[in-house]
Amino acid sequence: MTAPVFATLGCRLNAYETEAMKALAARAGLRDAVVVNTCAVTAEAVRKARQEIRRLRRAHPEAPIIVTGCAAQTEPETFAAMPEVTRVIGNHAKMQPSTWAGLAPDLIGATERVQVDDIMSVAETAGHLIDGFGTRARAYVQVQNGCDHRCTFCIIPYGRGNSRSVPAGVVVEQIRRLVGRGYNEVVLTGVDLTSWGADLPARPRLGDLVRRILRLVPDLKRLRISSIDSIEADPALMEAIATEPRLMPHLHLSLQAGDDLILKRMKRRHLRDDAIAFCEAARRLRPDIVFGADIIAGFPTETEAMFENSLKLVEDCGLTWLHVFPYSPRKGTPAARMPQVPGPAIRERAARLRAAGAARAEAHLAAQVGRAHAVLMESPHLGRTEQFAEVAFARPGPVGQIVGATIRGHDGDRLLA
Repeated sequence: MTAPVFATLGCRLNAYETEAMKALAARAGLRDAVVVNTCAVTAEAVRKARQEIRRLRRAHPEAPIIVTGCAAQTEPETFAAMPEVTRVIGNHAKMQPSTWAGLAPDLIGATERVQVDDIMSVAETAGHLIDGFGTRARAYVQVQNGCDHRCTFCIIPYGRGNSRSVPAGVVVEQIRRLVGRGYNEVVLTGVDLTSWGADLPARPRLGDLVRRILRLVPDLKRLRISSIDSIEADPALMEAIATEPRLMPHLHLSLQAGDDLILKRMKRRHLRDDAIAFCEAARRLRPDIVFGADIIAGFPTETEAMFENSLKLVEDCGLTWLHVFPYSPRKGTPAARMPQVPGPAIRERAARLRAAGAARAEAHLAAQVGRAHAVLMESPHLGRTEQFAEVAFARPGPVGQIVGATIRGHDGDRLLA
């Protein structure tokens, strides 16, 4: 092994930051090391991180192992206690050139074994100008990090810190670079994307950023925004949804539940009717829009009637792509101290939610048969529609290009063209 081996667990933001770390490590001359970028969203995610570290030790018995990411930030002692681990680096330190410069000369040398700072003291997020990642077709751009909210089930603010925004000018410049390199689609990503701008001069909103990107980068063909908190959607964002055809008609919503009492116990800032009203308003503005959503099954104190409200939300909001999370207690969060739902009930509810999501997704696919779509090719035989449905092609197409296609059928999971 010469160049470092990187392993990424968790979200798209982690994957983005891994790409930035690769560049930092290369500039510092780091070699013959393993870097694990961890996730802390659930206790299961931390368990998987420990499992991955042990696997990588077996695969690279002589290499120093550097552990970073959200789990390293929130539980540095857990990873420092593992004999496989050489260094533990926090989320702020992992993005600093000085960290990697200090590691490169001698991982076993004088630098402290645990480098985890107080993430709450971090005041800004740098715009790391990477060349894009994911596929040759789609690039992701980090515009925000951290979260100012304290949902009772979530540990992420303690791994990411408070909300910090990348200035609009930096974002626009990176997207120009990516478009110049041939990317036809860019996805804006962050931990709490709709809080973008609150810490910047004049307090711009996400909609202002979206409109600025589309105005100043006219050659960008498609712009997507990743998961948003619908209660924070600003008027400029709604206007962009209505009037900007280059803003893709697909929103992933952080809903989490469909019962008002559970939403209050989660310390969410919206109620059930707010979620329904947002989806109805967005659909009036953009009739072809499609919604995905995160929903937690079996949150503490959830009764069967409360769960039914979440299940009905799938239809009431017209959700299509569901991310279902069976609740698991996360040490250090208020929800972990609440009365827990039995495990079998959680798993059964999660299965019912997934079935409802699968039925909605299949109905969406069936409705596309006979329709024309502009499809971004991700590989020779696979692409995505504007609403993010996967399309399989019998004949190969040009990767990274947008092609016209008429949908001739579906197989339950993807469209056929």
